Amino acid sequence: MTKEVQVNYQHTGRYFTFGNPDKACTLLIALHGYSQLPEYFIRKFHFLDPDKYYVICPEGPHRFYREGTSGRVGASWMTKEDRLNDIKNYIRLLDAVAESIDADHHFNRRILLGFSQGGATASRWIGYGNTPFNEFILWAAVFPPDMDDTVKQNFYATQNHMVIGDSDEFSTVEKAKEYHQKLSKEGMKFAFHTFKGNHDLNKELLYKLVI
Repeated sequence: MTKEVQVNYQHTGRYFTFGNPDKACTLLIALHGYSQLPEYFIRKFHFLDPDKYYVICPEGPHRFYREGTSGRVGASWMTKEDRLNDIKNYIRLLDAVAESIDADHHFNRRILLGFSQGGATASRWIGYGNTPFNEFILWAAVFPPDMDDTVKQNFYATQNHMVIGDSDEFSTVEKAKEYHQKLSKEGMKFAFHTFKGNHDLNKELLYKLVI
């Protein structure tokens, strides 16, 4: 008879940084999308002043070859398999990242950005984690539909933004607006932003949101 057994063990994760934490007043934690790696994703934030912004890009705990069994590697936050444990694990990982930063540095402003798959991850982190933020940017992503109503109040204390490109390959502005209205009816206020572009970050709009 087949039986599933779970075991706890210590796991090591990593994150990449940009900026000077001893001078920066703003902490920006950015969660990458599916099949991306943080060491490349963080380059999208190199235009920010490193003496004003300290950028952290944690890595999703699941690494894999993007094509076949060799070559370029990507990372993912979770799959549909054993998803509830994956969610618990990456929330613990992200809280540990924040704790390691807060142990040595203080920031007046704390921003969380979640891009694509990282958007749902970031949403769950605010909902179920132990790390506070002043602002939340949901970029090219949807708010997880399975979030408990009891944790949605955690978003009342943050300034929330929803962003979508007008040529996004995975969604449309119309669908994003419908979802935005749904969140508003549920009491979660998100400022809605669009830009000319596809499923990617937009430097100009990003600068306006974090400045």
